[in-house]
Amino acid sequence: MKHQRVLVIGGSGFIGSHLVAQLAAQGKRIVIPTRRYIRARHLILLPTVSAIEADIHDDRDLDALIAGQDAVINLVGVLHGDRGTPYGNAFRKMHVELPDRIARACVRHGVTRLLHMSALGADSAGKSMYQRSRGDGEAAVHRAFDAVEGNALTVFRPSVVFGPHDRFMNLFARLARFFPVLPIAGADAKLQPIFVGDVAQAMTNALDDPRTYGKTYSLAGPQTFTLGELVRLAALWGGHKRPVVKIPMGMGKLQAAFMEMLPGEPIMSRDNLDSLATDNVMNEALAPELDLHPTSLDAVAPDYLSGQHPRTRFDDVRARHGRNT
Repeated sequence: MKHQRVLVIGGSGFIGSHLVAQLAAQGKRIVIPTRRYIRARHLILLPTVSAIEADIHDDRDLDALIAGQDAVINLVGVLHGDRGTPYGNAFRKMHVELPDRIARACVRHGVTRLLHMSALGADSAGKSMYQRSRGDGEAAVHRAFDAVEGNALTVFRPSVVFGPHDRFMNLFARLARFFPVLPIAGADAKLQPIFVGDVAQAMTNALDDPRTYGKTYSLAGPQTFTLGELVRLAALWGGHKRPVVKIPMGMGKLQAAFMEMLPGEPIMSRDNLDSLATDNVMNEALAPELDLHPTSLDAVAPDYLSGQHPRTRFDDVRARHGRNT
């Protein structure tokens, strides 16, 4: 089945911008809900893409958005939140309650195709609030969809995602500009970062493929690194080679607790460090039906960290349709 009318919740964000560009290139008619229209201005220039100001946490708005769609994609996620047991209110609202409400709204309106973004390491009994809330979010969408005839739910679990404007490699490259040494807790934790364009490609390939219905897919890149190695590479490729010093987790959590008290989002939270207790790597090969050939970190990151931004797929789509302004 071809799903032509697609609602992409979280479509104006980091992953969403790449996914929407790829879907638009296929001629999909895409709706992006946003709290402020201006936040989606970089996407509304794409043909077949429209943005609607709406509150996705309001059931009336959510019903209006989902009614009449062929498919819904949920990309909403947060990295930081207030503390609580098993998680704080921010994680509960964004990772558990919102996916549950989206899934139930899909069922109400007969939309059987849902792509849900979770995370590698999602586990209701996980070490961190992030992992536990992601696990409970998956359970919520399964509860809503598993009893539905024609269930076409697909869940994606990417490892840490890199690419231009990411909040991972760019973060450490920025820190290297100001600090001569980079003290890192959890430096031996293993991660398998995946390129944002590959995450978008996997979801684009899966959307109309019935072989992906009812499945959960882990997504990761071709290489495994320790956190310390990634920090060192980010500094180097950003033009500021720095030594990475491993510090004990206890000291790292004190450092993170201080950062949490500062205005704005913390650079690193205690919950981020809790997530590092579990290696963020795949235990299986990429599913062949996704037809994904993952991009290596060193093929992309040196360019964007050094300021040499290559043309993205989003820019290519705009150029092909004469939308360069």
